[in-house]
Amino acid sequence: MTNEKIKQLETELWGAADNLRANSKLTAAEYKDPVLGLILLRYAQNKFEEAKKQIEKDLPINPRTGKKREVTKNDFLGAGAMYLQEKSQFDYLVNLPESEDIAEAVNNAMKLIEEDYKDLEGILPKNYQEFDTNLLRSLIRVFNKDAVKNISGDVFGRIYEFFLMKFSMSGAGAQEGGEFFTPPSLVQMIVNFIEPDHGIIHDPACGSGGMFVQTGYFIKSKTNKQVNEAIRVYGTELKSNNVRLAKMNLAIHGIEGKIIEANSFYSDPHHLVGKCDFVMANPPFNVKKIDKNKDYVKEDPRLPFGLPKNDNGNYMWIQYFNSYLNEKGRAGFVMASSATDAGNSEKLIRQKLIETKNVDVIVSVGNNFFYTRSLPCHLWFLDKGKPEKNKDKILMIDARNTYRVVNSTINDFSDGQLLNLTTIVQLYRGNDEAISIAQTQHQTALKEQFETINEHYKTLAKELKELASELKNNDLVIAETVDFNKFESPEQAKTIFETFEKPAPKVVEFLKELEAEIAKISKQVEEKEIEKKTATAKMKPFKEKLNKLNKPLKAYQSETTEFLKETKQRIGDWKKLLEWFPENKYVDVEGLCKIVDLAEIEENDYSLTPGRYVGYSIQIDEDFDYKARMKEIYSELAELNKEANDLMNQILSVEL
Repeated sequence: MTNEKIKQLETELWGAADNLRANSKLTAAEYKDPVLGLILLRYAQNKFEEAKKQIEKDLPINPRTGKKREVTKNDFLGAGAMYLQEKSQFDYLVNLPESEDIAEAVNNAMKLIEEDYKDLEGILPKNYQEFDTNLLRSLIRVFNKDAVKNISGDVFGRIYEFFLMKFSMSGAGAQEGGEFFTPPSLVQMIVNFIEPDHGIIHDPACGSGGMFVQTGYFIKSKTNKQVNEAIRVYGTELKSNNVRLAKMNLAIHGIEGKIIEANSFYSDPHHLVGKCDFVMANPPFNVKKIDKNKDYVKEDPRLPFGLPKNDNGNYMWIQYFNSYLNEKGRAGFVMASSATDAGNSEKLIRQKLIETKNVDVIVSVGNNFFYTRSLPCHLWFLDKGKPEKNKDKILMIDARNTYRVVNSTINDFSDGQLLNLTTIVQLYRGNDEAISIAQTQHQTALKEQFETINEHYKTLAKELKELASELKNNDLVIAETVDFNKFESPEQAKTIFETFEKPAPKVVEFLKELEAEIAKISKQVEEKEIEKKTATAKMKPFKEKLNKLNKPLKAYQSETTEFLKETKQRIGDWKKLLEWFPENKYVDVEGLCKIVDLAEIEENDYSLTPGRYVGYSIQIDEDFDYKARMKEIYSELAELNKEANDLMNQILSVEL
């Protein structure tokens, strides 16, 4: 299944499920866990059926009986799938008679899974009796569509993550700013930069486990290793509901891991100081009222540079992440923007950390990346195994002007932007092939997008050919295929894009002619040159042609709008990469990136704010109509001045 089809399915499933909730009395928070539980059940059934076929195929025939033995629970464990008793299978619930209590049946299915898998004991939702019976049955049908029944575990993982994201955006259970879910593009950047492909991976503020999930995707895409053979994951999480989400998330993705409910400020439950190959986290920012007088805190080996004196936990987190790393370990984490320039005791801790030469990369991220708060943030990257040539250097990236607008309140990084930023890090680390590798990835992604759009384009060409014959106008025919297999530059890709964006200029021209004829007849009616009845008859053939031609064009536009938007973004991202590095090698780019030595850091009072070092570059949005907007602003200002004058005149006219 292509990325585009997965996105369509995600959106379709969310729309159906959210529509059901909107017509119920349940809040998004009450709805969240049970829906995620149903996704897990559906996933488990798919995986069960897939594994069962393979197990039965591989079972040896008993020479004495001439038959294969029965499949056992242990066979499923070996196949990396959940064993499901009959009454815990999604198919059983789908086929349950209307007379049976569906809520009780779903609750029982969850209990049976927990009995078989002790790691999930007490984790799965069992409150389906709170759902209206019709709502619950409708939800089960939503996740029983053929498109859902035939998808793999990886796709289910994406759907689970998508639902988590949408629930986070709606504020469902988003305690203290939606901390249970880190936006995917920030997680992706952390994974891309630290490349966690082996060993012990720890997240001491793991929320719903998104860092572990993205690590699994990274290992599958970049290596030939099995996830559970390559890594061991350990998570700590304060909120019990988030622990449940994380354990379900790992189960959905087939990742083995240990998640413990605990407060990382007061405990190190996994005892991982100095043992981690990778640490990833999005900890709660600016946590106050930490009891720093506790004996554990005062003697904590994770705080080698001392306790910050202010009432803030940021520099406790930063020290934890550094302390967990082994001698070659890497860390990537989200941190409040204030931390890069914090003063007093925090500045002294930051100075000591910088002097260890473990700080590798700092990235500034702009506003609106989090779903329930709009503040900017920084991503910090530590590396205890930095190559000698980079020991005294830190890469500063100011990505505040690099983002994609999702809607009026949310931004993210496009896939192309993430690739470009990752390429900068690869260049800094000495990968001379990074630009050519990135170019190939941009081309591959564009080719996939073009292939998707081309299928819709072929359908349009076929329909227009039939209509051209019917309307006896061969100018309406368009080429039935577009050659897009060879393009070596963003400019060439842009030419192909424009063909898909405006696929039938002759048709559009003809439509305008038809509209002009209709407008001419309408004007004759207005000027009373002809009767309305006569006008209707004269308009009819023009309107029929208009409707016939508009139908395939509008269908094409509807099918391709999102694809074209993503394609245009990818072309722009590729073009931007080549503008930054025209010689295919790293250079400091004003307003974007700079490699800074420790002497310069010291001169700047040990600040780790990228904006201090990279300079400022004016960003112009070529698609934005600045002149028109200025006219609007002047018009609004004139209107406000008029209102102010009118108000002043009214005040002056009042007799005191």
